[in-house]
Amino acid sequence: MLRFEASRHPGVQVHESAYVDEPCEILEGTRIWHFSHIMANSRIGRNCNLGQNVVVSTDVTLGDNVKVQNNVSIYTGVILEDNVFCGPSMVFTNVLNPRSEISRRGEYRRTLVRRGATLGANSTVVCGVEIGRYAFVGAGAVVAQDVPAYALMLGVPARRRAWVCRCGVTLPAALGPAPLTCGACKNEYKEVGDELIPLKESQDV
Repeated sequence: MLRFEASRHPGVQVHESAYVDEPCEILEGTRIWHFSHIMANSRIGRNCNLGQNVVVSTDVTLGDNVKVQNNVSIYTGVILEDNVFCGPSMVFTNVLNPRSEISRRGEYRRTLVRRGATLGANSTVVCGVEIGRYAFVGAGAVVAQDVPAYALMLGVPARRRAWVCRCGVTLPAALGPAPLTCGACKNEYKEVGDELIPLKESQDV
């Protein structure tokens, strides 16, 4: 069980059953729990929480305040920006057409999960997509295409069913030119074509 002290910043907690390979960087305040494996050349930001049986593969980057629940593998090619939430047993992929007998190491596709997005329990993200800021992928959904910011994605395949506020609450349907106002935190948004634009958005939600 390796402890790469030179890159493990103060305040980092790593359970004694976890493995941390050299070299990698784990920033202050991050906690890594039972039976997890952090592979070489990965970077984990500040104040992250990685639950039981989490794998962070080579060259993966996690931003600050990322929460990864139990039984999630984050494969090479995946980038998680700040404040991303990965629900228990959700799935990433990094190859579109895997075969056991054929090496696809040179064909990994990048998956980018933007700031504040939520990936619900048992959801699947097919590689090569971008998930927008504060998007919300529901439990069990299968994402195979890019997801707009603030989109609520449900189903198999996942489709946008509504918009969600930065705070995670579903926004009311648009009625004419009036802004969409969150009933919980009063943030305001405007629907423009296939996008949601924040008009008044507090960061204190």
